Amino acid sequence: MRSLDILRGFALLGMILVHVHQHLEEPATGLEDLISWIIWVGVEQKSWAVFAFLFGVGFAIQLRRMEAKQAPVTSLYVRRLLGLALFGVLAYALFGFRILLDYAFWGVPLLFIRRWSTRALLTAAVISMSAHSLVEIGAGTWEWLTLDRQEADAAAAARRGPDPIRTSLQAAEQQGSYPVLLEARIRAMRADYVSWSFLIPGANLALFILGYLALRRGVFDAPKRHTHLIVSAMLLGLMSWALWWLVLRDLSVGSVPRIAAQLQNGLGVVSEQWLAFTYVGGLVLLLAYRPVWEQRLAWIGLTGRMALTNYLLQIAILDLLSSGYGWDLRVRPALVPLVAALIFGTEVLVSNWWLSHHRLGPAEWLWRSFTYGKRQSLRLSPQVPSRPSHREGR
Repeated sequence: MRSLDILRGFALLGMILVHVHQHLEEPATGLEDLISWIIWVGVEQKSWAVFAFLFGVGFAIQLRRMEAKQAPVTSLYVRRLLGLALFGVLAYALFGFRILLDYAFWGVPLLFIRRWSTRALLTAAVISMSAHSLVEIGAGTWEWLTLDRQEADAAAAARRGPDPIRTSLQAAEQQGSYPVLLEARIRAMRADYVSWSFLIPGANLALFILGYLALRRGVFDAPKRHTHLIVSAMLLGLMSWALWWLVLRDLSVGSVPRIAAQLQNGLGVVSEQWLAFTYVGGLVLLLAYRPVWEQRLAWIGLTGRMALTNYLLQIAILDLLSSGYGWDLRVRPALVPLVAALIFGTEVLVSNWWLSHHRLGPAEWLWRSFTYGKRQSLRLSPQVPSRPSHREGR
């Protein structure tokens, strides 16, 4: 589906912009600070949400294809997630980005709930959104009931205190030895994935479920038939974003910080992150009702066709630019969009060149070969010209 490739391309562009903003940007004031604010308010959480939502769609497409071919769904799907987990380990250890490993873990539940009704899946998505907040509220309530004020304040201060592993990682990122940084990242990865908090479902699983549902309902197969549903999702996303920024963000609620923080976060259900649905829906409707935009945005779709390869490429570039072992580069906020555009432009050129000779991106080829347990075809088959008809030969 070209629309999915284009959506993935836009998600990659948004993530490049956010990563440059987070890793390379110098503090600034005045007009330049407005650029940082716009990225924070309009792009930061939203680009990640779009990427996660589309991963859910991708998982759904794979499940649908496997079932249509009567392939062994469970074994192939588990191998696919295991392959993604291997990429995730490399992405975290080598470059310091953890999201692929999270995706691999939280993609597993889709295998077991894929036949649930729409209502049951929506309920599971809402529970996933709010699970972390509910756990925090439960813990905060227990502290409030069992600790006096001084002990509760001490517990809160301990939670806000520096994490030794994170402090060590930040120091390693600033020094010039890559082996030292690699060791610090492996320690941080081990700490992240043995933590009980990792086992609490969250936004990633919720977005996977919603992406799966969108494909199952035919939103991407026939968007015009689902215009009302798409517009409703867009409005809900916009209202959630506005409610969080205009009301919840500065809301004063209660005297127990651990509980108040989760109420301010809308229990995870009302979130500014859901503006991603507005972006996705708007682009899907644009491509459905104005098909000429598929051709105009085809260059962005090239990057989306090899989204995993391009994601790995962008985090490798960003790590080299930002870390102490590399260039240790910092730029003014006004240059952040320019640097992001240069990185994305490089990915467009690389994607165009690669896909003119190959069927799949290199990471996608490795992933598919691992999933099916055999080497997949990579190079494009030569086009054999068809024999002209008599009319064509005149």
